[in-house]
Amino acid sequence: MKAMVLPRPGKMESSPLKLREVPVPKPRKGEVLVRVLACGVCRTDLDVAEGRIKAKRNVIPGHQIVGEVVKTGPGAKELKKGERVGTGWIHSSCGSCSFCRKGLENLCPRFSATGRDFDGGFAEYAILDSKTAFRVPKKLSSEEAAPLLCAGSVGYRALKLSGLKNGENLGLVGFGASNHIVLKAAKAMFPDSRIYVFARNPVERRLARRLGASWTGGIGSIPKERMDSIIDTTPAWRPFVRSLRVLKPGGRLVVNAIEKIEQDKSTLLEIDYRRDLWLEKEIKSVANVTPKDISSFLSLASRAGIKPEVQAYPLEEANRALLDLKKGRIKGAKVLKP
Repeated sequence: MKAMVLPRPGKMESSPLKLREVPVPKPRKGEVLVRVLACGVCRTDLDVAEGRIKAKRNVIPGHQIVGEVVKTGPGAKELKKGERVGTGWIHSSCGSCSFCRKGLENLCPRFSATGRDFDGGFAEYAILDSKTAFRVPKKLSSEEAAPLLCAGSVGYRALKLSGLKNGENLGLVGFGASNHIVLKAAKAMFPDSRIYVFARNPVERRLARRLGASWTGGIGSIPKERMDSIIDTTPAWRPFVRSLRVLKPGGRLVVNAIEKIEQDKSTLLEIDYRRDLWLEKEIKSVANVTPKDISSFLSLASRAGIKPEVQAYPLEEANRALLDLKKGRIKGAKVLKP
């Protein structure tokens, strides 16, 4: 099969992913083999490709996989050949630790990630763990469903962790694949809330207005009203710091990002305790995603008609898709088509 393999991390400008012919993998106990129909392109894939997130050697990235089951391993009885299923960043967890027993598999010390610890979906075929593979609703095309499996599901988790109540103000900082889906989810879940989008790219701000944002502005802009909750999806520290200045007393800032840019750390020195953090403001991070997040969000998306804006690339152009993501050439979510 064809696959985009990462022999060694490197800057996207050097096209570190290489097109290779590799053997089609065989499903083991509890696994299924799928023919990949679409695979979303995520900023986490960019972090893997450039080495900020350490992955196994010669990994095949990609963790927003939609595929057709072509073969099942022993014990994978729930899924049948021919079914369309999807998976996200979570490949597996131990299932027995205190976190797993509470449904917090995302915090499991033995958490394993698709496209990092196990080969992912930048390929024609992929292996999925049947416990973290979910049937894709018929209302969603494969291209539409792929970004919902991580960008959407982790955004949904961030929205739940934000503590937002209907009628309260929500701020979205950065407006790429995840937050443009969060906006759609928030409008379905909190119809009376006003949504404010802070993004540096005018193209993103125009998309936010088209999707129904109440207000848009650049990073660091100060609207007339403050936010009850904010979700930051940017890879930099400056938006995080500036977000605190528009958060209400008692409000919560949720950081939906695995990595922040190291060389931007000096920006943290700009935080003024009394202005930015005092009066019981909260900061909470989102770590990974649980199986329940994925299944629940797929169900919500199907019921509420939540579909991402999608830009498709051929599998062979995975480097270009990731470089476009890095350079901010963003229109909603990016998807690879084998």
